[in-house]
Amino acid sequence: MLYTTFDSPIGELMAVGDGRAFHGLHMQEGRTAIKVGGGWKAVDEPFAELRSQLAEYFAGRRRSFDLSLQMRGNPFDQRVWRALQEVPYGETVSYGEIARRIGEPFASRAVGVANARNPIAVVVPCHRVIGADGSLTGYGGGLERKRLLLDLEAGVLSLQPA
Repeated sequence: MLYTTFDSPIGELMAVGDGRAFHGLHMQEGRTAIKVGGGWKAVDEPFAELRSQLAEYFAGRRRSFDLSLQMRGNPFDQRVWRALQEVPYGETVSYGEIARRIGEPFASRAVGVANARNPIAVVVPCHRVIGADGSLTGYGGGLERKRLLLDLEAGVLSLQPA
């Protein structure tokens, strides 16, 4: 497995992949932080496109990502993660709405669990899922980062370097 770490407007990120696809993008602060595994190799080059697209996103110039992703999870998680990728930039949906979209209308709590397992933060926009009452609820990177990402997408915040 290949990995790199880099700074971003939301803190240090760790990208993980195999040189063909991205397997993970983790905030290294909060409960999403991961440790380097045995046999992992630190390299920068395979992650250049990811870094470029993230820089464009944080600068407000990119609304979707065009990257090869390979996410490992059970079939339910996979369905949730595909549904997350369909939530448009700048919009939010509830856990219950995601459950309805995947044909499991009573599985909003299970959607929350799958959302928490999302291995590719920001790119697979789990931050766009909120409570049914419009409240910000759980986010592996912390609610402050979730608010920051939503404000960026709403156009009320700029994360461009000074």
